[in-house]
Amino acid sequence: MSNGTSYPVLRTPDLAAALQAARQAVAIGVDAHAKVTVDACAPSLAEVLRLRDALPESVFTCWNIDAPGEPLPGVPDLTYPVEARDLPDDLAGAEAYLPLTVSMEDRPLGSVEDRFSEVIGPYPAEISWRHLVWPDAPGRDVYWEGTHAEVALVLNCDSRDLEVAAATHTVFVVVRRNDHGERQARWIAEQIGQQVIGPRDDG
Repeated sequence: MSNGTSYPVLRTPDLAAALQAARQAVAIGVDAHAKVTVDACAPSLAEVLRLRDALPESVFTCWNIDAPGEPLPGVPDLTYPVEARDLPDDLAGAEAYLPLTVSMEDRPLGSVEDRFSEVIGPYPAEISWRHLVWPDAPGRDVYWEGTHAEVALVLNCDSRDLEVAAATHTVFVVVRRNDHGERQARWIAEQIGQQVIGPRDDG
């Protein structure tokens, strides 16, 4: 079994520039099966309701292992994924389930990225383009890769673990975790006018 890893190729406070660079990298590996998934942190009940209204097709998930086992009266069981349309206006008492993650998975390319990036606010989030295919680069000792081929744009954070908020956005290229993968990441970065700017991120 092989593993993938992520190399940062751009870090900037300019969201438009980060999104453009990410899309340029996606274009290198775009495939008929490519999809985009988005995830964001909702650390407060006010933010949950704001994102519920802004992203009505999304799903909310609780990752708090200390969350209550019994659902609140009038509130869906937040220990399971809950669709945005099923969240009521009154979430009083649901603080114990925070933070929630809001996500939309495996959507067509270009269908959610702009809207998502406009509404996520200051909290860590990620747009990931999956099921890509990295091509051969003749003369560069870089070969086709279809198992570990993704692009990730991390918003308001410097790492894919999405744990610490930052004032910058980071574009990552995902490749196979070996020497060939590192060469591939550097080659992809060159194609979009960037370079690998830090160590790999295995998170």
